[in-house]
Amino acid sequence: MPAPYTPSAPTGKGTDDYRCFLLDPGLTEDAFLTGIDVLPGNPDVVHHVILFQVPPGQVAEAKRIDAGSEGQGWTCFGGSGVGAVGDSIDRAPWIGAWAPGGGGTVHQKGYGVPLAAGTQVVMQVHYNLLAGTEPDTSAARLRLAPGSQDLKPLETVLLPAPVELPCRPGKTGPLCGRAAAMADVKARFGERAGALGDLLHVLCGAEPVGPVQTCTRKANAPMTIRAAAGHMHLLGRAISVQVNGRKVLDIPVWNFDDQKSRPVPPVEVKAGDDLTVTCRHDQSLRDRLPAFDGQPERYVVWGEGTTDEMCLGILLVTRP
Repeated sequence: MPAPYTPSAPTGKGTDDYRCFLLDPGLTEDAFLTGIDVLPGNPDVVHHVILFQVPPGQVAEAKRIDAGSEGQGWTCFGGSGVGAVGDSIDRAPWIGAWAPGGGGTVHQKGYGVPLAAGTQVVMQVHYNLLAGTEPDTSAARLRLAPGSQDLKPLETVLLPAPVELPCRPGKTGPLCGRAAAMADVKARFGERAGALGDLLHVLCGAEPVGPVQTCTRKANAPMTIRAAAGHMHLLGRAISVQVNGRKVLDIPVWNFDDQKSRPVPPVEVKAGDDLTVTCRHDQSLRDRLPAFDGQPERYVVWGEGTTDEMCLGILLVTRP
């Protein structure tokens, strides 16, 4: 980041700020990204960081968004805001991510994420305002190899599932109804990001309500899974990813402070195969975690905030 950024709730409500910063790595030739190292400047408030590639054809769009926003960077709940919304699932523009417990990562030998000459990077930083509003200057280091090397190109596939966690029996409050909870999410994150709680039901079909959430999607093209990771928030208990019932990722005890990607033995996936992510959450953790002190009991849906929830499988794949 070119200068320190002081986070704040952009809508005036909530305890989270998602800010995107356009960074130019100065790629004058094609390259492969073979590793990243995200350096959170203020770890107390940085909840997670995602790096998105901005191909040369989208750089002008990213610069327009940046120039049209007050201050450094722009608000970016739900994604970077660059490119079409549909680009963010089966061929996500992610080139790397950091969450608590993460460190520098290097891809397996012989693999890399292709970056065309002129590509820039959007660094999305999620700030958790429950931990303060002190300035932050985060950074990302990219490990690059020449584009002329014979490396297999890596892509990211995202597997989200809806989250529907009713208030616990005997607990009441103004946010214990689903409609009120959805309205609150939209007020904090905007209509586009706030509507994901409903849109994921369109993607996944079923509407599971309760502690176990799942989504099965058909692979739209053949691929080989090389690494996998999961993402949930503080109410998470367990997460798994399966291909046709075979577990590729299995984290039976979720640790929010250990969200690193895990290399897996190659898993061949054919077009039409079932890709399933399953999460288990626990509302009783509200009584045990300091982040929920003073937070009202609520019906929890998919949301961008630290005290909201997500269920997300992340696959690093190669294509034939």
